[in-house]
Amino acid sequence: MEKKGGAFCVFQYRKTTEKELCRLWNRSILEHPFDRRYRAWKRAFLQLNRDGTGATFAVLHNGTPVGEGTLLFSPQADAVRGREWLADGVHTANINALRIRKAYEGQGHISALLKEMERYAAARGFTRLTIGVEKHETRSRAIYRHWGYTAFLAEADEDGEIVLYYAKTLRL
Repeated sequence: MEKKGGAFCVFQYRKTTEKELCRLWNRSILEHPFDRRYRAWKRAFLQLNRDGTGATFAVLHNGTPVGEGTLLFSPQADAVRGREWLADGVHTANINALRIRKAYEGQGHISALLKEMERYAAARGFTRLTIGVEKHETRSRAIYRHWGYTAFLAEADEDGEIVLYYAKTLRL
């Protein structure tokens, strides 16, 4: 709990409910009304959470989702596209769509969320997590290194952007 302007702010970092996941995606759809991909991504992420091939986590501020990240467990997930070195369903899972609203950046919320995601993955037997970052995102790359994602795996062209992939071994 944190006090801001005389009021208490409650932050939570946990796996989302389907209702919270819908709220996150509905906001993204409203922010990108002419980009049909967001509706498709909403359906895909809802399905990942329903069938257990992924799990979305949220930063909640007074019950409202303000940040998110998804663990992809299966190589069948679209974002992984069959690349078992990113997610094999047994030992390796992938961190995907890690983001937070601008007003909450730089406050440690994504770090706290990531720790919860790492605990969740480790409790399910995963020993390695992978993460991708666009090559030009030098600040994010530095943050990921700070979090322990230092093992360089590969570089790939993703929709016209060069993405660098890194891994971290989870300590059980």
